[in-house]
Amino acid sequence: MKKPDYQIVLTVDATPQEVFKNINSVTKWWTENLEGRSQKLHDEFSVRFGDVHYSKQKLVEVIPDKKVVWLVTDSKLNFVEDKQEWTNTKIIFEIAEKDGKTQVLFTHVGLVPQVECYDGCTKGWDQYIKGSLFKMLTKGKGEPGLRKKQSTH
Repeated sequence: MKKPDYQIVLTVDATPQEVFKNINSVTKWWTENLEGRSQKLHDEFSVRFGDVHYSKQKLVEVIPDKKVVWLVTDSKLNFVEDKQEWTNTKIIFEIAEKDGKTQVLFTHVGLVPQVECYDGCTKGWDQYIKGSLFKMLTKGKGEPGLRKKQSTH
């Protein structure tokens, strides 16, 4: 039996509009090492975590205050054999009101236990979704990966 794609559910005391806006502010919760744009349909952006992780995302579905879908169009994960494991996977944020709060259902379609990066990637998503994005939505400040300062030597 195929195991399901990786999912996280967050419930926060914020409006769907605030949640949507914050999800699209990728540099405030995922990483400051972002090139491109991450707000509107067809925007494309790439992120880098040192020489360990590179991925390029395209916004393929954007429903204001309800849903954002990123298609990973390119990836290079240097800690697994198949460096392109994320390529053609989808990262989905579904936003819904529930009992006076806002629920975010995060799904990384294609990130399943059968792929080599599953353990490392789920730990990373736990840190950035359950940790940083949750803090961004509840305290107003996330903990993104920091942009590396260029050496002046």
